[in-house]
Amino acid sequence: MMEPLTILAQAAESSSEPVFRVQSVFDALWGQVTALSWLQAVIAISFGVVYLLYGWRIFKVVVVICFGLAGLFIGIDVGNRFGSPILGGVAGLVVLGGISLPLMRWAVSLLGAIAGGIITSGIWYAVGLPERYIPAGALIGIIAGGMISFIVFRIAVMLFTSFGGGILIITGLLALLYRYESIQNPPTAAMKDMLYNHHWFLPALLIAPTIIGIIVQTKFLKTTKTWTV
Repeated sequence: MMEPLTILAQAAESSSEPVFRVQSVFDALWGQVTALSWLQAVIAISFGVVYLLYGWRIFKVVVVICFGLAGLFIGIDVGNRFGSPILGGVAGLVVLGGISLPLMRWAVSLLGAIAGGIITSGIWYAVGLPERYIPAGALIGIIAGGMISFIVFRIAVMLFTSFGGGILIITGLLALLYRYESIQNPPTAAMKDMLYNHHWFLPALLIAPTIIGIIVQTKFLKTTKTWTV
């Protein structure tokens, strides 16, 4: 059992190219942050708050949207190869969005596993562990999130909705802060510096609202008798 793991570790150590590039994730996130206008940032925060606090009520719609968007991007990519990205995108959206309805529990479990993987990989990065092993940290979270999702379905719902709402809120807040810094005289870049130069910053921003959302949703669930899966 240990021999394959040892071989993989040695191969990773000897590789000159890292398997995972954190820089590309930060670049993509910062590009999205800088692209949002004031209005778009406020809308993102508003939807994020609803998503984070009341995800347990709207999770079915959210699951269909998530899988539909995934199908849209996959379909566009496949459609580009055959010269019809629009048709491919529509087909992918309908297929994955439609499949998620009868397979709702599996879809929620998958989203819960993905959220768990992102959280554990963020913790891995925050504590300063080697970047080349971040996929290993993500795998731990995926397995744990998937197992928890099958054991306690409600936890999976609260996990992925709280995490998704947290992402929207944090993206919107960073966009607002970026807009505020850009109108200063002279313009400042404190948020960008924190994001790129402090390992703990982004994971903390993502994990804190997730925990808050889970706590609040748990309290809401205890006071309702109409919630069904």
